[in-house]
Amino acid sequence: MNRRSFILLSSAAALAACAETTGTPSQLGPDGKPLPKLYRIGPGQAGRIQFRVLDSVNALRQASGAPALKMNAKLNAAAATHARDMAVQNRPWHFGSDGSSPIDRVARVGYNGRLVGETISETYETELETLAAWMEGDATRTVILDPTARDLGFSWHQESNGKIWWNMVLGAPGVAAIPGSEVIAEAIDS
Repeated sequence: MNRRSFILLSSAAALAACAETTGTPSQLGPDGKPLPKLYRIGPGQAGRIQFRVLDSVNALRQASGAPALKMNAKLNAAAATHARDMAVQNRPWHFGSDGSSPIDRVARVGYNGRLVGETISETYETELETLAAWMEGDATRTVILDPTARDLGFSWHQESNGKIWWNMVLGAPGVAAIPGSEVIAEAIDS
């Protein structure tokens, strides 16, 4: 009897150890693929996210021969304003609820230079997944790799349901705006 108890307890312990090492199984969608996990941006993560994007964009630009960008606080403010406004409007597009364009928003924050372009997205994905999606589109890739850009602004607004409205603005400091010279990338809806 002791022998049976020992074997049962050993088997139960081994099964419990296996369950602990494998973790909880991921939930599968109707296509058999794992369902995405909600990406929640916590307080105090803004700087890390912005500089992770800056580093990633600069690596992409270096590979294409374009000069590195630096983070610009004024462009960050323009990006943050529009990310919130897209959420209010519930649509990813380049015009503000007040009719403003990306050029208007860059001027409003006092950026001394030319808007090179803006990329936007409405998604539940991380910033790096969103950057990867932008790099797959011709218009958004053109903005990100534009060799005249020197400054980057990047921000977002996350809704309580987890949806994230991303906005990236690139600029060329000290260069007067040339009407019609800016590239405004199309939205990526993920």
